[in-house]
Amino acid sequence: MRGRQSELPILPKVAFVNCPIRTSMGVLGKKWTLLILRDIWFLKVDRFNQILRSIPGLTPRVLTLRLKELRHDGMIEPVVVQTSPKIVRWRLTKMGKGTVPILMGLISFGATWYPSIVFEDGKPRTAEELFPYLSGLPTAGAKARQ
Repeated sequence: MRGRQSELPILPKVAFVNCPIRTSMGVLGKKWTLLILRDIWFLKVDRFNQILRSIPGLTPRVLTLRLKELRHDGMIEPVVVQTSPKIVRWRLTKMGKGTVPILMGLISFGATWYPSIVFEDGKPRTAEELFPYLSGLPTAGAKARQ
């Protein structure tokens, strides 16, 4: 019976109108989006040209488009630091901070299953080993919405 149980579908307690994975991927699944969020949150690269330089292959046109989409979707917001000449920094909103556990999950996945690509020594590591000083990170759930 135990083996058969693993073959059963995993269904939610409440029916979905739309698949939440598909919905999330509609926002986060576009090329460069997760790397832009990574740079803004983890690397503190928050100005247009800095982001452009930090992500090889990203073009100014696509970066402009992704920033507009992320702003429209409520993930990031501009902070005008100076008006003349205009200097804008980007920061994650509360909703954008809800992506941090997703980014951490991707870090953990890559560090565990692709260590020969991720690390010089090829040794797998957990997210906790990589970031032992990070506690109280925002979660995708209620805490991030507060």
